[in-house]
Amino acid sequence: MTLQQLKYIVEIDRWGHFGKAAEACGLTQSTLSLMVKKLEEELDVKIFDRDKHPLAATEIGRKVIDRAKVVLYNADQIGEMTRSEKETLSGQLRIAMISTVAPLLVPALFNHITANYPEIELETEEMLTETIKDKLHKAEIDIGVITSPAGDDQLLEIPLYTEKFVAYVSKEDPAYRMDSIPFGYITQRPVWIMKNGLRRFDFSTVKAEELGRYENYFEGGRVGMLLQMVNDNGGITIIPETHVHLMLYSWQEGVRPITDPQKQRTISFVIRRDYIHEAKLNAAIKAVKQAIPPSLAEGIIKRDYIKL
Repeated sequence: MTLQQLKYIVEIDRWGHFGKAAEACGLTQSTLSLMVKKLEEELDVKIFDRDKHPLAATEIGRKVIDRAKVVLYNADQIGEMTRSEKETLSGQLRIAMISTVAPLLVPALFNHITANYPEIELETEEMLTETIKDKLHKAEIDIGVITSPAGDDQLLEIPLYTEKFVAYVSKEDPAYRMDSIPFGYITQRPVWIMKNGLRRFDFSTVKAEELGRYENYFEGGRVGMLLQMVNDNGGITIIPETHVHLMLYSWQEGVRPITDPQKQRTISFVIRRDYIHEAKLNAAIKAVKQAIPPSLAEGIIKRDYIKL
């Protein structure tokens, strides 16, 4: 039994004629008759007395049709409720993100949403990627911000922008004299990272095919701490390019592009596949568009509105 079949019998009852009801439903009369017959067979009752003119419902058919009207009304109410929820710009919006995007996105999110959507109660929190995915599964947050791919078929990814990685080098380090730093050079020496604690990372412990995966040597913590470690203890670290314009101008002198090959990552929103709050999602996307540097504008979502 389907809602469509219930709509058909209500229309037939309304018109009192298979032909007129079929025209109203955009079907041929034979197709409509077949759909009603299948419903009658499923319920094991005769809904219409086809021997009467005009067509009339049987006694049990009248009860089925009356109940079908109630079911269709309730289904329509669910649709209206869903549409309202999709379009609403009020209530709670919980966004969790990895630490390496928080300094860029949190101020922009609060600035844009507070100014334009004062009825939205925005909450943000920094978490590890696996924690974000777990909380999405439990519906404890609305949107996650992570590095793609999420590797989770139960979640929907919306790519936001792609950014390069750059090196930050101490003035005392030999690499400071380079205009750019080959990635192979970086892998031949210890690098400051923040994963399982702050430490110098030895690339020789990583399989060759995984050398370019940033998540292998950074998860959690603040980029600012890595920069400070380089300043105070020498050496080199790797940071996302969006952090460069957040740095002190004097520190930017230590930034070098990474080449051969260039390394990059894609930052994405992740949501549950049953998430319906389109308007809130798009409000957050607009905030991200305003937050990223102009150089990344080409890589961000081009559509003005994402439909779920």
